[in-house]
Amino acid sequence: MDDTQRIVMTGIGLTAPNGNNLEQFRQNLLDCKSGVRHVDIRYMGKQAAGLCDFDEYKFQSKKLRRRGTRAGSISIYCANEAVKDSGIIWETVDKSMVGVYIGITEHGNVETENEIFEMHQNNLDWKLWSPHHNPRTVSNSPAGEVTLNLNITGPHYTLGSACAGGNVGIIQGVQQLLLGEVDVALAGGISESPQTFGIFAAFAAQGALAHHEDPTLASRPLDKNRNGIAISEGGCIYVLERLSDAKKRNAKIYAEIAGYAINSDATDFVNPNSERQVECMHKAIKRAGLKVSDIDLVNMHATGTGTGDINESKAVRDAFADSDKTYINFTKGHIGHCMGAAGALELAGNIPSFIDGVIHPGMNVGELDPDCVIKNLVFNEPKLVGNINYILNNSFGMLGINSALIIKKYTV
Repeated sequence: MDDTQRIVMTGIGLTAPNGNNLEQFRQNLLDCKSGVRHVDIRYMGKQAAGLCDFDEYKFQSKKLRRRGTRAGSISIYCANEAVKDSGIIWETVDKSMVGVYIGITEHGNVETENEIFEMHQNNLDWKLWSPHHNPRTVSNSPAGEVTLNLNITGPHYTLGSACAGGNVGIIQGVQQLLLGEVDVALAGGISESPQTFGIFAAFAAQGALAHHEDPTLASRPLDKNRNGIAISEGGCIYVLERLSDAKKRNAKIYAEIAGYAINSDATDFVNPNSERQVECMHKAIKRAGLKVSDIDLVNMHATGTGTGDINESKAVRDAFADSDKTYINFTKGHIGHCMGAAGALELAGNIPSFIDGVIHPGMNVGELDPDCVIKNLVFNEPKLVGNINYILNNSFGMLGINSALIIKKYTV
């Protein structure tokens, strides 16, 4: 394939509940160190949640942070860290040929809830409503804040794709590079979800909110006694480039995009469809020109809900029935569910496997659910498997959006 048609990852910027850079994040995944803790949530008291502790003012002023959003601050931090990590000489880059593509779940709820709360504390005085409300809550806000911060004049938008957002943002960046619309894509996903009580209340109403006296044990994907989702925030943004451009500047290359797919269940608002998930994985594998047995590692979406885990386990068993060498892991036991950031973050946590040949385990499995048994499932202890060439990352969301992204070890 022509190098102009090969897309590579040359920079990674992230913040997760258990790490603010790839090295720290990866080590905590290997060590099974959780980032979930008890947090006071308005009206609801203590809830298990994953919050990030990155420096919001590392790349933006306090004044602009006050005007912007938590989602924007996460995006700005991750984008700047990714650019710095890539080694691109930013001053020389044509900013009109840089695009920003960020997958999100929801956005604007935090600001809206806070302002309504303030009104209710002050006799519903509407004059307390912030003049910054509109730019804070428009759907392109997180990506737009990145363009303001980095002086990017190319295209930017967010992609509302529920919890498939991280994968979808990356896929959009890849497609725009292949179309020649941009030369550099800042692509990934972010979430500010635990900053709002509404998402906790809604999952509680669904009987799908994780709880445990030890918050580090609240998120228990595939465990027989799991009881729901631990809501978390986070972000992960990649610098994506054509291989031809990356070679010209002798860039460090983390991985190459091999294949991807997005499809829809068309079945239910929240309950997943394992057949459509299988189709999505197989479509990505076909696009990559691979066989199922070529995939060395699958990172499951694995939210920790009963229906979600069981349906995805069935999908993975069916999709990889013909492969005895494909290993399976999952990440949300470590960090909770980072919603729109989940896919991009979980992919990043597995990228170092290309170098060290180690698969980080899923954690918090005290007793594996019999309905979630999958061959070559790695949990509770890391596994050294040696050479890893292809990783498939699953990321699914409400309203039945499915995504599968395949990356491969870069070779000249």
